[in-house]
Amino acid sequence: MGELENAENAGMTLAPMSSQQAAADAADLQASLSDLGRLVAATLGLAELLERVAMYAAHAIPGADGAGVTLLRVDRPDHRVEALAASHPFVSEIDQIQYVTLNEGPCITAALEARTVRSGSLGGEKMWPRFGPRVGRLGIHSALSLPLLLPGQVVGAINVYARGKDVFDDHAAELGELFAAPAAVAVHNAQVLARALELTTQLQTALSTRPVIDQAIGLLRGRTGGTADEAFATLRRLSQSEHTKLADVAKQVVDEAVRRARARHADRPNIG
Repeated sequence: MGELENAENAGMTLAPMSSQQAAADAADLQASLSDLGRLVAATLGLAELLERVAMYAAHAIPGADGAGVTLLRVDRPDHRVEALAASHPFVSEIDQIQYVTLNEGPCITAALEARTVRSGSLGGEKMWPRFGPRVGRLGIHSALSLPLLLPGQVVGAINVYARGKDVFDDHAAELGELFAAPAAVAVHNAQVLARALELTTQLQTALSTRPVIDQAIGLLRGRTGGTADEAFATLRRLSQSEHTKLADVAKQVVDEAVRRARARHADRPNIG
């Protein structure tokens, strides 16, 4: 009878602990989602925003020792990385192995197949026969990768890692997916803004360099008697052969013309 009472008491003790853990996990997720929501109104560059998303992911998903966020061009055969960030240095080391050294790993699989993938024993993982053992030797044994999904589009993936084995269960994957859905929107919006700012900068640069290019074209036409298109083609060939920006080549042509004009002016006798 005493053993039965002890077993019942043990069961009564374990149930509240399990509920408390679930409540704590839910609270961590909610806090991370709140932090994620505030990022929308924040004025952050893409790199800083991705780093914060990685930190929030590591906090939201139980068992995580670190996380990373990667934007991938899955429409390219090399799965080119557009941007990435990590919550901890060891995640950056894993990213180097995955994207640069091997081009193989959970993030690439999650993004290409648009599904959540996980492993509890990377050292013997058959999905990534080169990546798994390499990362396992670093002491990282569990991985959870969550695709960043938008309607008809995969933006990239969130990668979560842990040093222990079999860390990420169904519960962790479910919380991760709840976090990844709004994270995909925040990351995509930041990516669109970053591209727009880059395009604006390029246009501003083009506008500021156009007068110099036009001057160089005029000087070349004066020397050769050719057309504007021919003069521009000459500038472009010089740019390619010298591995120099077109605007810089044009500036060199204008500067050289100014130098020669000044030299001719200085050589003229002073008649007065």
